[in-house]
Amino acid sequence: MSQRTILVLGASGLIGRYVTDDLRAHGFRVIGVARSLSVAQKMSALDIELPILSLDAAALTRLLGEHAVDVVVNCLGVLQDGPGSDTNAVHRDLVIRLLQAIGGSGRAIRFVHISIPGTAGEDRTAFATTKREAERLIVASGTPHAILRPGFVVAPSAYGGSAMLRTLAASPLDLPEKEMATPFQPVAVEDISATIAWLAARDIDDASVKAVNWDLMQVEPITMAGVIKQFRIAFGTAGWSRVAMPSFVLDLDAKGGDVANYLGWIPPMRSTAIAELRRGVTGDPSAWIAATGIVPKSLAQTVGRHPATIQDKWFARLFLVKTLIFASLVAFWCVSGFIALFVSYRAAAGILSAHNFPSALVDPITIATSLMDMSIGVLIAFRRTAALGLVAGILASLGYMLGAAILTPDLWIEPLGALVKTGPAIVLMLVALLMLDNR
Repeated sequence: MSQRTILVLGASGLIGRYVTDDLRAHGFRVIGVARSLSVAQKMSALDIELPILSLDAAALTRLLGEHAVDVVVNCLGVLQDGPGSDTNAVHRDLVIRLLQAIGGSGRAIRFVHISIPGTAGEDRTAFATTKREAERLIVASGTPHAILRPGFVVAPSAYGGSAMLRTLAASPLDLPEKEMATPFQPVAVEDISATIAWLAARDIDDASVKAVNWDLMQVEPITMAGVIKQFRIAFGTAGWSRVAMPSFVLDLDAKGGDVANYLGWIPPMRSTAIAELRRGVTGDPSAWIAATGIVPKSLAQTVGRHPATIQDKWFARLFLVKTLIFASLVAFWCVSGFIALFVSYRAAAGILSAHNFPSALVDPITIATSLMDMSIGVLIAFRRTAALGLVAGILASLGYMLGAAILTPDLWIEPLGALVKTGPAIVLMLVALLMLDNR
């Protein structure tokens, strides 16, 4: 059998990145495509950046032909609508164009689509309904296909919900009791990759796998509490006392996550995430196991093989704090500028006047620095401009410290130590800048 070429869409994501690298290790020629790839993710010349959601069917057809693709694996997905994220565009419209491209390519191509467990009657979110619509379109197309419905995916890396569970495992917090009792069947990401490898090795005319729909998850029933417990064993925190957050706090966190979502951030706690969590993750993996012979790894085998490393622990502890760091910096800059401009303007201007600044410059400098402070806070609030805001904040803080050292050195020894406290603020902004990456 000649070497099969696999096109993986979403090669920067939790599943897509692992699948791309793992299939290459198994001898397949894999084209990894993503809208953007980090420098570290560009592992091969076959990892390419493309505005995949902007490509029409003709462009997708050319992509399939140029690389002589035998299998298309669609790992693309977004949890919730927001700036740059459209569930309908990603889950439905792209699938329509992919099916058209496969049909018009003149090649025998198998379409492997990563979907979600559950049934249409349980779908309540745009995320779930658009995923299910894509499934219906694939089945109706007659294209050789495999719809894979993984449970809660456990991978070496962490993103979104998997990052949130690690954070809970490393903290003294629990979700509300009802949520902790939700069925939550996991699957190891290597089992997903093994399934795709098995499918890619099958002949396209093999009737037994021409149109399959499989749930991929461990056989043993488990709840959210059981999943978190296994992570706690790995983190060495299983014996800690825990405080369960009230349901209304979880709902407030979700609303706060929705606000952050519209600012361009991708927090794990959003309305859709909580709705899907409460629905649970269940399915029947028997058809998958019978067809492929793959024995799914249990959560204990996946998570419990090694104790958590120090980098695992640092990530889990800092992931939740990341939100507090950015929120506090936004509040710090916006509120300090607002107070100086609107609440204590005379006092702020008086500092300059007391140090013999030319009277003509006192008001312009006070107003300009107040507006600058608020602008820095707004820049940090938006994900797209956060890095610029943090750099601007560091430079502004250094400028304040240098200016004070030259023009008003006595401010360094004033009782409340305002300038002395600027140093730790700079360090915090540097920490935020280093934690900005999501992948």
